[in-house]
Amino acid sequence: MTTQEMTASSAAPAPRVPLVEMRNIRIAFGGVHAVDNVTVDLFPGEVIGLVGGNGAGKSTLIRALSGAHPADEGEIFIEGEKVAISNPRDAKSYGIETIYQTLALADNVDAAANLFLGREITSRLGSLDDAAMESATREVMGRLNPKFRNFKVPVKSLSGGQRQSVAIARAVHFNARILIMDEPTAALGPAETAQVRDLVAQLKTEGIGIFLISHDIHDVFDLADRISVMLQGKLVGTVDKNKVTKDEVLAMIIMGKKPDEVSEKDLAELR
Repeated sequence: MTTQEMTASSAAPAPRVPLVEMRNIRIAFGGVHAVDNVTVDLFPGEVIGLVGGNGAGKSTLIRALSGAHPADEGEIFIEGEKVAISNPRDAKSYGIETIYQTLALADNVDAAANLFLGREITSRLGSLDDAAMESATREVMGRLNPKFRNFKVPVKSLSGGQRQSVAIARAVHFNARILIMDEPTAALGPAETAQVRDLVAQLKTEGIGIFLISHDIHDVFDLADRISVMLQGKLVGTVDKNKVTKDEVLAMIIMGKKPDEVSEKDLAELR
């Protein structure tokens, strides 16, 4: 082996570049810092659970990424490159899509019409190409939820898990690389929650990164890889889900203490 080859083989691997990095983000409302110097990152195929009590700042932070409310200070990087996100159109141009808790579906039309709502495929004569839209819907749904069969019915008649499938398929079809999911299992039963869990697992295999906003700590432990906790606009910390307990995360949410700062007495008070 030559000296050059030895040097190359002993070199440290290049650090992974985050899919998203939000660095030193600040957002204020009337002098009150709703988000105060927060830095979080997200890697391809990863789910970050973003948790905290009401008013913690998690939704405001994510609105800076979605373009709904630009940050007052701080920087956003997509795959290592600094970007400017001033509105939702900017966010979409970087492959950022938001799945709101309400799902923003048109209840009276079917899955294909929802998938292409506002971005319909038309024929050369200018009429809607329903066949092309249904074909594309079946293709993307076949990847995400192979058990989905209700292509011809209004989405209002679908289960909560199936409706989530339609909303996620709409984002993925238009090349989302970064998904923001707001309380994706709220008001869902166990079977529907399992459907969402399967959807998230499939998205991860495709390298899509997900910010998951949730109040449900059980939901977060089921779906997330890492958990970022906010309290009163500040980031308490980001932890590996597999290296902490639910009680330790609750201590972060309620007391603002990191796992290595929590005493047995603190944990006892939470039980």
